[in-house]
Amino acid sequence: MIPMNYQQQYLKTKVETASPGELTLLLYEELFRKLSMAKKSFHMNQFDEMMPKVHGAREILFELISTLNMQYDISKQLYALYEYYLYCINQFIISKNEKFLEEVIQFAKDYAETWKQALQIAKKGNS
Repeated sequence: MIPMNYQQQYLKTKVETASPGELTLLLYEELFRKLSMAKKSFHMNQFDEMMPKVHGAREILFELISTLNMQYDISKQLYALYEYYLYCINQFIISKNEKFLEEVIQFAKDYAETWKQALQIAKKGNS
């Protein structure tokens, strides 16, 4: 088995055994990772490599939207937030203005960190 297959198997196992909260964290982390790689490709003028990462980030935001339970006010607020960041990604695609990409990267980074802290607090509370 080549190393990439080990990584893919590890990720598959990690996703299959994760709690809903851990899955959300994985989505935020992957959103940050894809956007960071897209930014690097953008700086290197590698647009063919950049676009799949940008589209992958959009798919993650669509996935986050699809998991919302709209019976809760927080879900409605998150929906508006995710829609805004989809708009930013679309504006980046159209204009190639990096400020739109940076805004989504910062969101992904902040939410991944916040979600990680929330999971740690929840685990301490359950101990």
